Amino acid sequence: MDFTAVLEWIESLPAAVAALAGSPELYEQLALIAAAFVLAFALAAVLRRAPGRAASRDGSTGRLRQALLGHAQALLLPLLTVALMGGAVELATAISGQSWFVRIGQGLAAVWLLHAGISRFVARQVVRVAVSWIAIPIALLQVFGWLAPTAAWLESLDVQIGNIQFSAYGLLRVLIFGSLLFWLGRVSNNAGQSVIRNQQELDVGTRELFAKLFEAALYMVVFILLLQIMGINLTALAVFGGALGVGLGFGLQSIASNFISGIILLLDRSLRVGDYVELESGQKGNIVSMNMRSTTLETFEGKVIVVPNESFITGSFVNWTHNNEKQRYSIEFQVAYSTDLEMLFEVLRRVVASHPQVISGDDVPVEERPDAEIAGFGDSGVDILIEFWMAGIDDGRNRVGADLYMMIWKALKENGVEIPFPQREVRLLGEQAIAQASTRV
Repeated sequence: MDFTAVLEWIESLPAAVAALAGSPELYEQLALIAAAFVLAFALAAVLRRAPGRAASRDGSTGRLRQALLGHAQALLLPLLTVALMGGAVELATAISGQSWFVRIGQGLAAVWLLHAGISRFVARQVVRVAVSWIAIPIALLQVFGWLAPTAAWLESLDVQIGNIQFSAYGLLRVLIFGSLLFWLGRVSNNAGQSVIRNQQELDVGTRELFAKLFEAALYMVVFILLLQIMGINLTALAVFGGALGVGLGFGLQSIASNFISGIILLLDRSLRVGDYVELESGQKGNIVSMNMRSTTLETFEGKVIVVPNESFITGSFVNWTHNNEKQRYSIEFQVAYSTDLEMLFEVLRRVVASHPQVISGDDVPVEERPDAEIAGFGDSGVDILIEFWMAGIDDGRNRVGADLYMMIWKALKENGVEIPFPQREVRLLGEQAIAQASTRV
């Protein structure tokens, strides 16, 4: 930095200030700045009172206008000041051919508008402080024409490490714009995924697929832009990325397999959030979430099972509720051989059909109505089979089977139907029979 030039500028400063103080153009520009500010203040006052009069004439329109102006009230005065300062710049140029002082006033008004916008619309304190300490100083440097010299001076502060050169300006640029990029990426990701997931005409699996692809593409774009800001040559990076990709392909092939499996599952729609699935290993539960690496199941016991997506591609599983939530269940028990089976079947059909969650009624197909029949003849009694259909899984909140067992037990007692104990026939042999048996042996 040339300190001699700085000293010369400081020594000439009093004479320049004296010459400026005696310049009539300065006072003309000061008058234009004052007039622009007073006019902006008056217009802001008028616009702030306008919603009240509009509301008295038209309730709905007045309230809407009042809400809009109330939300922008903090920006009204600085916004009008910036706009009127622009007109003052043109007027000063037309009158005296000079407008530099009015331009400074316009720049300060823009800084005022920026500060008001940050205070009004940025809720998070961390973001507000960061923007206030970065955006406003940059705006001030631009107003006074010091931004380019400051950037050149920061560029001169550099460090050489081998073939790589770091400068203070480059580090600040990466820090500022990198933080801004990641913030914009997160905000855009949240907004984009919210829009995608609100498209009710698409099924849940398709919405999740598009949401995850949007997230991956967005962060890829942010990463490439960050590399551009850092000044990294993407051509050289492509060669390095190819070699790195081969190494990662072997080390992270399981993660890549799960990622591709997740895309396949979302595309073929064999799984959806809310389905009840059972794996080969016996694990089962409702799908509560699906992402690009794994699928999360929640059991009726409240346990959460995280299943890699590859397990659904390479193995078999049962999806109980994918195409049809209706399920068929059965209950088996025995009754004594002396039971009136025709009477029993009629009672059982009526009892099972009376449960509110069992599908029954004249409008239901015959094959889906509750039924009771002989399943076989056992050693101690007649084997009875009851079949019924219900919506959902017989577990958790839908504990239909337990209710039906109790209802059947009460019905059997009321009708005098006996559930037999195991029966065995025992014969007592006499001495002659024992002797004959011993002779045979």
